[in-house]
Parts: sequence; structure tokens; C-alpha cells
Amino acid sequence: MKIFNILLLAPFVGLLWVPFYNFQGPVLLGFPFFYWYQFAWVPVTSVLIWLAWKKGERA
Repeated sequence: MKIFNILLLAPFVGLLWVPFYNFQGPVLLGFPFFYWYQFAWVPVTSVLIWLAWKKGERA
């Protein structure tokens, strides 16, 4: 497996392990950590998917 394909596991693991982000604080723009942490993964996951796609295209 290429390193970029392995990076696709990061969002899966980061969101699967709920005790890691099951907290009220710190608050960002009025949203508890529990919510904004999950929302922050949306653009990160998009970038990781794009990277894996672009790098896999060359192989």
C-alpha cells in the first residue's frame, strides 16, 4: 500500500474512537469540542482523499 492510501485510515480512526473527542471544551464559536472536532474532519478528509487520488493516478 502506498503512504497516501494509508492516510485514508486517519479520518476513520480519528472519528471512530469517540472517547478521544467526547468533551464539552474547548468551545469554538459557541460549539462544543464534540461537534467542531467532527466537523473539522470534513475538509481534512476531502484533502486526504484528493491526495490519494492524485498520487494513485500517477502509479
